[in-house]
Amino acid sequence: MAFTGRLFCLADRVPATPEPESRLAELVSPTLEAMGYELVRVAIMGGARPKVQIMAERNDGEAMAIEDCEAISHALGAVLDVADPLPSAWELEVSSPGIDRPLTRAKDWNRFAGHLARVELAEPIEGRRRASGIVLGADERAARLRRDDGAEMELPLAAIRRAKLVLTEALIAATAPAKRNN
Repeated sequence: MAFTGRLFCLADRVPATPEPESRLAELVSPTLEAMGYELVRVAIMGGARPKVQIMAERNDGEAMAIEDCEAISHALGAVLDVADPLPSAWELEVSSPGIDRPLTRAKDWNRFAGHLARVELAEPIEGRRRASGIVLGADERAARLRRDDGAEMELPLAAIRRAKLVLTEALIAATAPAKRNN
């Protein structure tokens, strides 16, 4: 299935003319934070009846459960119904980032340093629109990636169209819930 939507990635700058995703993020973030969640990404997908995808995670680091998504959906549905942010009918989808999650914030790049990621850029850097490699971390300005050939790339966060972790055995092991001893 091809991705047809736009992504909003959290960044330190606000565009001069806010995109719908920016406006939605501004609307939903306070409610999410009050509930103990953090916004990961807002995406608007589709055409005639778009789907508004809100991707969130728990502030306490615990895994998201279906009940978390339900609670967020009910709370944000009410906020968005009042604000009426889109000109036509739309559907709300709430999800967790999952294991092979998008990397939308500098803190994501730092948290998953050492894991494999794929990146698509808005404009070519070093002649490339796409890159993959090991995540090296990020600061508020740029993310760093070590490609298979050993070269390191600095990717301005504003230039990243989308970035996503690649599902590997190492990532699965790193994100597996800790086993409890009885």
